[in-house]
Amino acid sequence: MSDSPVFPPLLTGAQAEDPFAQACAEARQGCDAGLVLYNLGPSVLQAAIVFAPEVPLARAMAMLPLCAVGFQNALGALAPPEVGVHLAWNGDLRLNGAICGQMRAAASDTDPHHVPDWLVVAFHVKLLPQSDTPGETPDVTTLYGEGCAEVSPVELLEAWARHMLVALNRWDDEGAGPLHKEWTGLAWAMGDQITYGDLTGDFTGIDENFGLLLKTDTTTHLIPLTDLLEPAP
Repeated sequence: MSDSPVFPPLLTGAQAEDPFAQACAEARQGCDAGLVLYNLGPSVLQAAIVFAPEVPLARAMAMLPLCAVGFQNALGALAPPEVGVHLAWNGDLRLNGAICGQMRAAASDTDPHHVPDWLVVAFHVKLLPQSDTPGETPDVTTLYGEGCAEVSPVELLEAWARHMLVALNRWDDEGAGPLHKEWTGLAWAMGDQITYGDLTGDFTGIDENFGLLLKTDTTTHLIPLTDLLEPAP
């Protein structure tokens, strides 16, 4: 197998030391949508993709859970069957219950009602333990630590790109409904008590734009997915 990933025709790949920052920089310069930047590091896999939304940011943010579902589908196909992959609303990627990576996003415009010029979605996933005492952080894990040592980072990145494109085409053709259903089935802590910022309550579900529904003693709070946007580096 080649050390360089091969992407579907609609995507263009290139290496970058910091894929998230570089993707934001390329997007500002007007690069084409579908640019995938990646770093196949020895202990961490990083990747970022540039989107050119045609809908307001509130709807375009569906690309964050869409890319997460693509990752789950890709790793689920490559990992041993006993490995459980779940997706947290805040972007955490969980493997057998512990955090192994993170999704993140940045956009040219943070107004949910505006159509942004660009949207970048990125992820990183830990391959190897970051310390000699991984048992001291039981809520954090790695791919290899959970029995995925046979999963090649190149193969995983290629599979993610394919599964992400399938999900994107379905989103274009059928709207957010199928993605909403699939993500909900993979959601971490759905129905449990969680804390987000200063709020602690029951994670009762998501709205049509994947906003978090958090029920406290007094009310149900709707936290929009745009809350997860990071400032572009």
